[in-house]
Amino acid sequence: MTDFVARPDPEVRCRTHRIGCIGAGMIMAECHLAAYDLAKFPVVAIASRTPAHARQVAERWGIGRVHDTPEELIADPEVEIVDIAYPPDRQPDLIRKALAAPNIRAILAQKPLALSLEEARALRDAAKAAGKLLSVNQNMRYDQSIRVLGQLLDAGVLGDPVFAQIDMHAIPHWQGFLEGYDRLTLSNMSVHHLDALRFLFGEPEEVTSLTRTDPRTRFAHRDGIVSTILRFPSGLMALSLEDVWSGPREEGYPDDQHIAWRVEGTRGVARGTIGWPTGAASTLEYAAAGATGGAWIRPEWETMWFPHAFIGVMEQLQYALETGTRPALDVADNVRTMALVEAAYRSIDEGRTVRLDLSDD
Repeated sequence: MTDFVARPDPEVRCRTHRIGCIGAGMIMAECHLAAYDLAKFPVVAIASRTPAHARQVAERWGIGRVHDTPEELIADPEVEIVDIAYPPDRQPDLIRKALAAPNIRAILAQKPLALSLEEARALRDAAKAAGKLLSVNQNMRYDQSIRVLGQLLDAGVLGDPVFAQIDMHAIPHWQGFLEGYDRLTLSNMSVHHLDALRFLFGEPEEVTSLTRTDPRTRFAHRDGIVSTILRFPSGLMALSLEDVWSGPREEGYPDDQHIAWRVEGTRGVARGTIGWPTGAASTLEYAAAGATGGAWIRPEWETMWFPHAFIGVMEQLQYALETGTRPALDVADNVRTMALVEAAYRSIDEGRTVRLDLSDD
């Protein structure tokens, strides 16, 4: 039997750097700040587009200072790390202002980092020129089941990966600002899954995507339901499906929203679920011809993707700042995820498989 030990949540190695939060919406109030409270990270200030919202969130989480504008927060000499939860059309300007502020040492940005790959590359280069850390909140890498799956793969328990799939049938809450963009599911939901597949398996060499509109989404969009196939140099094929329709949700219709994943290797299989949108912990179980004697093993944990994964997201940035190392969620790595998303849009637009060229990244 295997001596594999699952480690679903990262160790908190550093919690000393002072954080200023920009944004007071759901993702900040319910995920970032809930996680930081659990981890005892020092949040010293907050600002948002609506100061009244910022004051409400500050009172809830015991944040001492509320600034009237994001620019005032960035200039606050007590703030070392700026944590941004803002729409992607407005985020690049705030990132550049933070890079120019002498007191700011590191920035945590939301995904997508920007509305174009070119803008993302420019922000990467600006951070490098400023000598400051820029990290992107690809929080699915810190989902407990995805972390343990990565550990199984690294330990060789499953052998060589042959096939992988992330299968989503769930209805996102599309933020209002998305109505003004020409991109929807690939940029804002598929990006989680495509980034997780890169995290687990490395760089794909081919991408093929198909899409159709979502009947429930009332504003104009081109990518609603999306199916993407990745091919890796090893021969591994991976499928990412984002079914944001997931069936009618009328009164009396049973709600079966879920996200599941499966990885098949030459020596074993792992399968699991992602707790969002059900509000439960993610799950994982695995069986391997050698390591488990074919028996199914199911590690247990009580933490969840939302909010606990956000502890790891901020911890990796604090630790990088403390040690002078590159963040695990480094902007340069995120640019490669954005290049993959861009290639998927090209595949849709041109009706063909697109080979990835990451030479510019």
